[in-house]
Amino acid sequence: MRWATYASSEGARTGLVHDGRIHALPPGESVLGLLGDDGDKLREAADRALTAPAAVARLEEVSLLAPIPRPPSIRDCLCFLDHMRNCLKAAGAPGGLGPVWYEIPAFYFACPSSVLGAYDDVPIAPGSAWFDFELEVAAVIGRPGRDLTPDEAQRSIAGYMLMCDWSARDLQMLEGELRIGQAKGKDSATTLGPFLVTPDEFEFAAELTVSLNGRRIGSGSPAAMDWSFGEVISYASRGVELQPGDLFGSGTLPGCSLVEHFAGGSFPGWLTDGDVVTLSGGRLGETRQTIRRGPDPHPLPPRPGHPSLSVALNQS
Repeated sequence: MRWATYASSEGARTGLVHDGRIHALPPGESVLGLLGDDGDKLREAADRALTAPAAVARLEEVSLLAPIPRPPSIRDCLCFLDHMRNCLKAAGAPGGLGPVWYEIPAFYFACPSSVLGAYDDVPIAPGSAWFDFELEVAAVIGRPGRDLTPDEAQRSIAGYMLMCDWSARDLQMLEGELRIGQAKGKDSATTLGPFLVTPDEFEFAAELTVSLNGRRIGSGSPAAMDWSFGEVISYASRGVELQPGDLFGSGTLPGCSLVEHFAGGSFPGWLTDGDVVTLSGGRLGETRQTIRRGPDPHPLPPRPGHPSLSVALNQS
């Protein structure tokens, strides 16, 4: 099954994608509302959508939203260790990863309120000149669970979708000095969709690609994950009740971000206004988004004790 959410005069509508058309459910039903069990509600809703749709629309005639426009939570993981190795090499710090990378899977929390649909414009994070994309796959939790084994966690997945983690690399680098995790370098935008694809229709060996202005930047397969979704979800569920609709990003497929090409001759420059980024994922669908200049940030005054302020006071 492939599910989509689209904008209508009655608000967001949800439907089953079949033969290039969305077979819509009645107003008020949502992908999130169809989760919570082992998939029975999704299957029952698919039967209703095909046999007695509330509306039928061609995909090209509607404005697609993210399948789940406001997930309860977003955890973005780092399941491909080669991505981190590539980033270190690009930063001039080649070498192996420390033991902790092989002991626990890394993740951080992203911002559910900044989720974008597959064809929405993407504003550059305020204050960033090093804006980047990251091609990922997202797994969506279908039923609640806590302290899950990796097998239980894998079975809790209701479906998958394309994900783009938009990253302000200059802000990310600055915030890294604080050593408390990701913040404004990561929360300006996250793209999801266009479809939620149930596990029976998702092929982990499929090739995914990312292109910038028609030029392929990178490609890869989820089959190359060093940490599986089952493992990272199991880890995240330790002492925590995961909820239907919680979303887990795979982390960047190696070579599928600009920062990884920074030190080589293939670096095309950071994203600027008017650039078009396209993700392609087979049954997962395709995203195509235009980058737009973001707002200027409101400045914050320096804190007492800041070196520059101390120098200014001493000189006055």
